[in-house]
Amino acid sequence: MTESAAQKLRRMMAGPEILVCPVIGDPLMARMSEEAGFPLAMLGGFGIAAMSFAMPDAGLIDFTEVVTALHNTCAAVPGFPVIADGDTGYGNAMNVRRTIKEFARAGAAVTLLEDQVWPKKCGHYGGKREVIPRAEARLKIRAAVEARNESGSDMLILARTDGRGAISFDEAMARCEDFVAEGADIIFAEALETEAELKDFGSRFPKTFKLANMMPKTPVKSRAELKAMGFSIVTYNVLVHAAIAAVQGTLTALKADNMTNAPPQAGFDDLTRLVGLPDYTRLEQRYKV
Repeated sequence: MTESAAQKLRRMMAGPEILVCPVIGDPLMARMSEEAGFPLAMLGGFGIAAMSFAMPDAGLIDFTEVVTALHNTCAAVPGFPVIADGDTGYGNAMNVRRTIKEFARAGAAVTLLEDQVWPKKCGHYGGKREVIPRAEARLKIRAAVEARNESGSDMLILARTDGRGAISFDEAMARCEDFVAEGADIIFAEALETEAELKDFGSRFPKTFKLANMMPKTPVKSRAELKAMGFSIVTYNVLVHAAIAAVQGTLTALKADNMTNAPPQAGFDDLTRLVGLPDYTRLEQRYKV
């Protein structure tokens, strides 16, 4: 029997290496991540908002837009594990249930759910985040796990708390305890601020996979250090930044009529290969009259 993307990811997380996960914004980034040899990628709301709408990650994109982006991304990389950013589940526990079922149908290997108040914001933007009451956050993870089980999916549930920035580190850990008790497969405490906090979180919950996010508020540690702390996945939100810098550099050179100063570009043949033109052309021949 063919191993599903979720089964593949669960097996890899149990292995000896920490999984390096780029954060992507569209199907092409997913395909390039797979080709580069990464074991998985996260389709983040940060990237979808930026790449598809030129908007900040501030709760401005809705469920339909995200599930469409997820469907398109998973279709571009069959069998490649994709973590889908489900934000807050787009409402209460009943909304969470629908989000989980639709994300599973779209092909997600993992769905991330967080406990921010809607409209949510990127956990690393300036200022404090607001979170929903702890009891409500727990019930939303219960709803997610139950909906996943009812649908017959093997998709993993990734429970995120922004309690560190909103209230305290201890509150974030208490919420993670609740999420583990409700059956979350992976837990994630966003925007931890010190190495000591990373170590404390990483040493807890030995039977549950844990994710670290290398973003501005969190100290950047090596992969070996994070693995030793107890983390199974580390995410890096760098691809959108890299793409913007490359396009800006190319536009600057083009405007100055000096393309010798432009950043390196993919060749035309490489671009057409990435978007599947050779496969399209071979298949097209089947229908020639």
